[in-house]
Amino acid sequence: MKISARNTLKGKVVSVEKGATTAHVKIEVADGTVITASITNESVDSLGLAVGGQAYAVVKASDVMVAVD
Repeated sequence: MKISARNTLKGKVVSVEKGATTAHVKIEVADGTVITASITNESVDSLGLAVGGQAYAVVKASDVMVAVD
């Protein structure tokens, strides 16, 4: 796989929750560190995503926000 995004985190799919059109996919990228992505149900099916399978969380953003209390 070649991709321009430099923030790729390999992990294990721990949850796939499909809604009417959109699914929430949770990928554990380190012990206790989970990234959640919202993607289409069609993409879930096309990628063959299933709990226990491996996947990459690819982060591509033009802005990063930082906040404190």
